[in-house]
Amino acid sequence: MKPTRRNFLQLSGLTASAVAFNIVPSRVLGLTAPSGKVVMGMIGVGAMGQANMDAFLGLDNVVVKAVCDVNARKAQSAKARVDVHIGKRDCEAVSDFRDLCVRSDIDAVMIATPDHAHALIGLEALRCGKDVYGETPFAHTYEEGFALAGAVARYGRIWQTGNGQRAEPRFRRAVAAVRGGVLGRVARVEVGLPGGGRGPALAGVGSGIPDFHWRWVSACGGGTLANGIGLYGDTALWGAGCDDEPLSVEGYGEYPQDGLYDTATAFRFCCAYRGGMELAVADGGRLEKGIGVRWIGRDGSWVWVTNGALEASSPALLAAIKAWPLEPYRGLQRDFAECVKARCATLAPAEPARLAAALGQLGDRAMRG
Repeated sequence: MKPTRRNFLQLSGLTASAVAFNIVPSRVLGLTAPSGKVVMGMIGVGAMGQANMDAFLGLDNVVVKAVCDVNARKAQSAKARVDVHIGKRDCEAVSDFRDLCVRSDIDAVMIATPDHAHALIGLEALRCGKDVYGETPFAHTYEEGFALAGAVARYGRIWQTGNGQRAEPRFRRAVAAVRGGVLGRVARVEVGLPGGGRGPALAGVGSGIPDFHWRWVSACGGGTLANGIGLYGDTALWGAGCDDEPLSVEGYGEYPQDGLYDTATAFRFCCAYRGGMELAVADGGRLEKGIGVRWIGRDGSWVWVTNGALEASSPALLAAIKAWPLEPYRGLQRDFAECVKARCATLAPAEPARLAAALGQLGDRAMRG
């Protein structure tokens, strides 16, 4: 593997302000179910898509009417799952997302496809008047992210991003405390992501098209950088109260020099923001606290959170964070359904998700330089 470096990537010309939501009255939506429930279609029903679908099926204010996947076996399995849940064969399975998006009896869609299809499907759904629950990363490329966030605003639709960290109490408490000023002004943020990896061994090589995992092919995904930045990167920016793009990005990465897999196997980059804040992103053990998010104040005090752990630079600071009050929250899927009916912003709207994905996209550009 050969290291590549780009010493400094100037991005000030790309900086953009946040995309605002256009709130429209509920009568515009015209929820189609007689009960006033949100009628949904599921696009991409693999592992994450099935988990989302099951969560929506468990809500009393949602009806699932259609499922879509290019894999016929997965589509039929999801259809059977919905039919059993509702007690009748009323769910349609399709292979083309456009056939689902165009349906006038569907109010909203869930998208859980490989990264390269997020924006394509999202734009079509928004054009067809659907609200969207979309998985991370928000979009596969920087430009697609701008187009998708712009469409959310232009069409006045509701968007929820499937970032479970925004719903998890430990992450929410850390974010609330940092935003509430327990560190004073944040000087530096560290985002540790899982190790790069190269992807599973290829099958079928030499006998036609190989069976590969899309995540480690840059045309389809962004490796563990893209897979993790939409979660931890979003939490980092959320806690820091940062709603802007970096002015510059400096980075170093290692990339495979042979084979189909070509996403970063190791990475580290640093972003500089207006006001002097720095944000560092790295894989595995390249940061002191490892995987997770650490906010550091100007006096050196810090708060760190990851799955299963919450720490701080002193016992007193940790006690203050753990005592920080939180409003009750019942999950991303329920929040989405309620916001669709009320026509209000969700906990994880489009623009923060775009900014988080952009961290990985701009970092990758700087490292590939």
